[in-house]
Parts: sequence; C-alpha cells; structure tokens
Amino acid sequence: MIVVIVGPTGVGKTKLSVELAKKINAEIINCDSMQVYKELNIGTAKVTEEEKEGVKHHLLDIVEPNELYTVYDYQRDCRKKIEEIEKRGKNVIIVGGTGLYVKAALYDYRFETETKHHNYKDMSNLELLTAIREKDASVDIHLNNRQRLERALEKLENDGHFDKNGNIKLYDFYTIGLTTDREHLYEIINKRVDEMFENGLLEEVKNLYDRKIHSKAINTGIGYKELYQYFDGKVTLEEAKENIKKSSRRYAKRQYTFFNNQMDVKWFNTNYEDFNKTVLEIYNYVKD
Repeated sequence: MIVVIVGPTGVGKTKLSVELAKKINAEIINCDSMQVYKELNIGTAKVTEEEKEGVKHHLLDIVEPNELYTVYDYQRDCRKKIEEIEKRGKNVIIVGGTGLYVKAALYDYRFETETKHHNYKDMSNLELLTAIREKDASVDIHLNNRQRLERALEKLENDGHFDKNGNIKLYDFYTIGLTTDREHLYEIINKRVDEMFENGLLEEVKNLYDRKIHSKAINTGIGYKELYQYFDGKVTLEEAKENIKKSSRRYAKRQYTFFNNQMDVKWFNTNYEDFNKTVLEIYNYVKD
C-alpha cells in the first residue's frame, strides 16, 4: 500500500504521517523539496528524531546545502525507495508539500537525463524570460515566477523535456489531503514562524550566510532568502520575519491550487482539539 499525504505548509502532515505509519506498518518517504538538504532544519520544519517516534524515514538530509537537487533526482530516488520498502514487506507513506515531486515520482513524468546544472543568480527575471523565448517562443511563464523561469531555461539548455501533464499513474496509491479553514491556517503559519525564531532559525541561517553558501536552495527557500536579505542589510529583522510569514502564506495558496488542479485528493479537515480522531478517520479510509 502507498499512501500520499499532502496539504499546505503547517497543517499537520508530519504528525499524521508518523501516527499512520505506526498503524499500517509503513516507512515514510519525504516529499518536501527543501528537507532533502542537510543543515536546513528549522526553516524547513524538518521532522526531528523525537518526532519520528522510531518510524524509519527516507530522503531527508541527503544533499549538502550548496549542491543542487532537482525534481529529476527526486523521481529517481523516490521510486528506488518505494521498491526497497515494498521488498521489505512494508507499506509506504509519502509525505510533503511539494506537489511536483509527488507527480514526478508516482506518475508517468518523463525526463531526459540532466547532465548540466546552471547558476542563474546573476540574471534578472526579464533576462531569463528573454533567453527562454529565444529557445522556445511558445513558453508562457509569468515574469515574476522566478523558480519556473530558472527551471524552464535549465530544461531548454539541457535539451531536456518532460510530459507536463503526467496524469498516468504508475502505482496504486491513496492521496490524502489535510486541510483547515484559511484564516486558521494563516494563524498557524504566523505562529510557526515565531516559533522557528525562538528555536534558533536566525542562528541556523547565519551559519550558512557566514560560509557564503548561495545555492538555489538558499536563494529560493522560504526563511532563508528573506534572512539573507536581512544579513545583507537590505531589510530589518522585523521586516524579514514578516516577509517569511507572507511568503509562507502565499506558498500555502499555491499548494492548494496545485493539489486541487493536478491531483485527485481526498481531503480531511484537521481536528486540532483531538488529532487522534483525524488519524482514525484517515486510517479507516485507507484500511477499507
């Protein structure tokens, strides 16, 4: 059995995955594009050893923070882990908020091998878009969507391509979505950011900054890019904190859009007063 747990940032996916894994004899595969990186712990809300409660986790802390890890890499690694876990007679839980990683791993997304990686940090968004359209005039990406611009140009420069639809499932699996009302979610996100700072987020990012790590993960990762601006003297600490909250809320919106438009998700409202009821409801759903 494969169960995929998705949902917006901060909604409770990690806790659900561990509780459900204990009930269905499963191992967990991370599906958060930032949690694959070592040293990016607090800002990514990475599961702690204590929170794992002895459940085996995979694809966490597998890449150095100055290295590049792509969706192509994740597709290969996740499929390999699924095979290994199933050979051990265990069920599989894939948990995380990076929808594209889920689709790449479990659907018929096809990539050509990426042999070159590029660093576009010195190019403006307009320069990226111009370079893309010189190679393929049909590409339509919004000028402000930096991540998609970089990804598209890299694909074109590598002569790579993938099936943008990718709607053919390669595995049988359940897709579970955790949700709550938007206002409550934003309260959770804001509180979570405050807790990250209390737990040492500033020190975590300062360590990376002092080592002059300017990788794609840092330049795009929420909590890292904003604090780099603070250390560069471009914003105050309070402004950086508010920018992290704002970026996290916007990311949650994008996650909902992706999951609702790209995947067949069975949504469950999170019961924060009695989380065990949520766990039991989902357990009964997958069991039946």
